[in-house]
Amino acid sequence: MAKKQAAGPEQMSRIEGGPAFGYRALPGVADEMLDARGNVRPVWQRLLATLGRMDETDLANRFARADRYLRDAGVFYRAYGKENSERSWPLSHIPVLIDEAEWATVSAGLVQRAELLERVLADVYGKNRLVKAGLLPPALIASNPEFLRPIVGLEPANGHFLHFCSFEIGRGPDGNWWVLSDRTEAPSGAGFALENRVATTRAFSDLYAESHVHRLAGFFGAFRDTLQGHKQHADDRIAVLSPGIANETYFEHAYIARYLGFMLLEGEDLTVVDGRVMVRTVAGLKPVGVLWRRLDASFADPLELNQSSHIGTPGIVEALRAGSVSIVNALGSGILETRAFLAFLPAICRYILGEEQKLPSIATWWCGQEAERRHVAGNVERMVIGPAYSTRPFFDDEGQSVLGASFRESAGTSIGEWLAADGGKLVGQEVVTLSTTPAWVHGRLTPRPMSLRVFAARTRDGWQIMPGGFARIGSGDDVAAIAMQAGGTAADVWIVSAKPVDRTTLLPAEESFTRNLPGSLPSRAADNLFWLGRYIERAEGALRVLRAWHGRFAESADPNMPLLKDVSDYLAVLGISTGEPVPDSLLSSIDSALFSAGNIRDRFSPDGWLALNDLSRTARKFHATVQAGDDATHAMTILLRKLAGFAGLVHENMYRFTGWRFLSIGRYLERGLHMTGLLGHMSGPEAPDGAYDMLLEIGDSVMTHRRRYNVNTAAPTVTDLLALDPLNPRSVLYQLNEIKKEVELLPNAFVNGQMSPFYRETMRLHSGLAIMTPEQMDRAVYRRLMQDLEHLSELLAQTYLG
Repeated sequence: MAKKQAAGPEQMSRIEGGPAFGYRALPGVADEMLDARGNVRPVWQRLLATLGRMDETDLANRFARADRYLRDAGVFYRAYGKENSERSWPLSHIPVLIDEAEWATVSAGLVQRAELLERVLADVYGKNRLVKAGLLPPALIASNPEFLRPIVGLEPANGHFLHFCSFEIGRGPDGNWWVLSDRTEAPSGAGFALENRVATTRAFSDLYAESHVHRLAGFFGAFRDTLQGHKQHADDRIAVLSPGIANETYFEHAYIARYLGFMLLEGEDLTVVDGRVMVRTVAGLKPVGVLWRRLDASFADPLELNQSSHIGTPGIVEALRAGSVSIVNALGSGILETRAFLAFLPAICRYILGEEQKLPSIATWWCGQEAERRHVAGNVERMVIGPAYSTRPFFDDEGQSVLGASFRESAGTSIGEWLAADGGKLVGQEVVTLSTTPAWVHGRLTPRPMSLRVFAARTRDGWQIMPGGFARIGSGDDVAAIAMQAGGTAADVWIVSAKPVDRTTLLPAEESFTRNLPGSLPSRAADNLFWLGRYIERAEGALRVLRAWHGRFAESADPNMPLLKDVSDYLAVLGISTGEPVPDSLLSSIDSALFSAGNIRDRFSPDGWLALNDLSRTARKFHATVQAGDDATHAMTILLRKLAGFAGLVHENMYRFTGWRFLSIGRYLERGLHMTGLLGHMSGPEAPDGAYDMLLEIGDSVMTHRRRYNVNTAAPTVTDLLALDPLNPRSVLYQLNEIKKEVELLPNAFVNGQMSPFYRETMRLHSGLAIMTPEQMDRAVYRRLMQDLEHLSELLAQTYLG
């Protein structure tokens, strides 16, 4: 093996820290990697030494490994705008390193802050002592859109309002940390922090293994165990409540639910019965005791909160009054995020806790008070002025700085007049200069502004701070460019110890365990699994017919020959055009499968998701490039192989639980419909020449026919093989036989010792077809069988998906 060449002087100048090596800290700005004298901090030296031993190819390969992991895992965030599209997670490959001792100081400040916010929220929705003492202006609560009056006086069932918070923090020019904003409504990012960690360790596995980096699993494990303790009944479920697939951070909702073993639910999955929150499952209503909500509080209950909400559950507030459910965080906690609250927290901290804030907020002045208005007006050149009730930090997620000029439309000519007219709606905040951290830009380390998103969880032992989080890295020197919507990136944060750290996992230490009972599959998830199976099988059926059509078209070049014309007419009824080599309807079926799979990301394997996305990309490429005939035949074969790969992943890897049965029933039902329709159209006295051979090809049964029947293709043999053979995986009877097997194992297949209507209809269809002979199978029988299969689908929906 050739010895790797050491990095030369030019290479070293690209990557080593300090003024002597080309990495230049921005003047007047604190730098995470360098101390006040411009020397590399000890915590960074191992990373820089590792980088110094690598050439450009090695670095590129390492970064590519991290990016490939994120791609394969399907990590994305949603960019709101004209396209509202999914974007790959923008990883900044160089982690941010912080010494354990320094992090202990930051953690102590955040623990104090989390407890302070808990006390403030309890007072706002309780006795209002802070208002009576003059520490909070009444208008700041009464006029606040985040204040929810129906929640006033409600005591949380578990005794606490806040359970999971995040904080945006930054380091100032003096090297001290301060808080830019508090996230208490539905904090996002913890799942992305986990994925950042996995991806970054793929790039620097050797460095991570030899560094004493605090693990993240213990933080999540402690929080999971705490939520388990909030259940009031043994049969209570714990769920992550998501707004749905269109949400910006839906991937994270699914990831966290899967990682912690919780259900992922949406508002439509829930109902409130006699003051208890219940989830609709295929086995009936089941109680939910803990909801970790990821939707804004006002949308949670359209009955008592936002009446226009379509993503909430009527009666949630009623359940809170009954004390039957714990919600994380409590409804109404978003009021703490409003920017004006930062102006009053220092005095409130002294009043409630009897001490100064250990981690101060960014300097903020609410302009609803005369003295504060004068101060802001007199120092406007170093102020950022923005809406008092905004829940965004000084840079928002669209990457726009909140400048005073943006809000001066009603102000007249002077700042003083503007503040006097609209002061109660405005705050002034000190202009922020954030510290920088090294980012890999155009082949070298470059300082970029940075803020940290840090997470706090209430555990049985009190507040615990995640040892890390993720850093938001600017795409340029402008602070506003930190937002990912504006091109910013996210980096992992390593808290480095001088000694070995615990290698914690979420696996239980003890050998005993409890299996979850079957039947906890939400009806919405079952619906998506059922239709995922149908859409995949629908795409495969279309591909097989199109491949057979284009194979014959390549031989004759005449689309009007009787067989091709007959098949084209049949496909046209289904909305499939043979005029397009890869028709839009095929893409639509694949897109529908992707959509169904996207709605159950918490139940769908990353490998399956990757295979489905690969199928979609390939189909779209062929849609734009493939020509009719041989070219299309070859393309259809490739797509069928990819479909087979996806089906194989599902068949080999998916746990045989209730969800598997709905996916399988969907596939069997659609395949039965597909074959029944083809046989009904292409068999009989009017069938054109070659129809039976084509049917066998579409049914992938050519070789089987040759082995089983010592005659040429004819109506009786083809009908026997494709309609009535219980051993042929493509026959109609085989599909009904498999449906019957799966239905027998579904919840409530028997009710009070009797078959459910769905099970009874399945048995009737199966037995009715099993006694048929090929001679009895005519177009009227096929037509009736099509109707019965569609009715079976409707019965399944009525029984399990309503």
